[in-house]
Amino acid sequence: MSLFRRLFSSKSKSDKEKKERLVEDRSKYMPEVKLPEDESFMINFKRNGGKFLYCDSDEEVMEAFDKILLENDWYEKDVCCFEIGLEHKFSGYNLNFIKNTPASFLLSTCEYLIADTGAILVSSNQLREKKLMELPDNFIIFAATSQIVRSIGEGLKGIKEKNKNSIPSNITTIKNFETQKEKDFLTYGSSSKNLYLLLLEDL
Repeated sequence: MSLFRRLFSSKSKSDKEKKERLVEDRSKYMPEVKLPEDESFMINFKRNGGKFLYCDSDEEVMEAFDKILLENDWYEKDVCCFEIGLEHKFSGYNLNFIKNTPASFLLSTCEYLIADTGAILVSSNQLREKKLMELPDNFIIFAATSQIVRSIGEGLKGIKEKNKNSIPSNITTIKNFETQKEKDFLTYGSSSKNLYLLLLEDL
């Protein structure tokens, strides 16, 4: 059973108390418990400021997409999208798909979701040769739970295996999903995005 199914099923108070006691009983010298990849991704992604909508089916994906458009008043607006498959999938919302900017938001898939950092790994397959700074401030990413991997190294290995004949260029991660009110030396030069993740359960 995936983390997302477990999250959306009810838990008794006694179950929660047992889990808390187990954490307290562990010695501080014991090695850190490694969380499952899906749980680790969710925690780190939310910590980065991302917003994810878990979907059990394609119908739920469409409902969630509709709610995002409604919330942000993005109906009948320009949408930057470089993937013809996504244009067909989301064609019923009266959006104007374009290949450049400015646009209200970017609609895209991704290569992998990185559990250790909560980042989203993308390449020229999704963004062509555009830099993140050249793209809209708002992103809607469509991905599946099978794309969650532990580390960026696993993600890069997966990209190489999937694209043996021609490895994509412009491989980068998106990991800052909140606009920084004040820039510091750690965030300087990074391109923050208001990002929604439509996550389809496919395992």
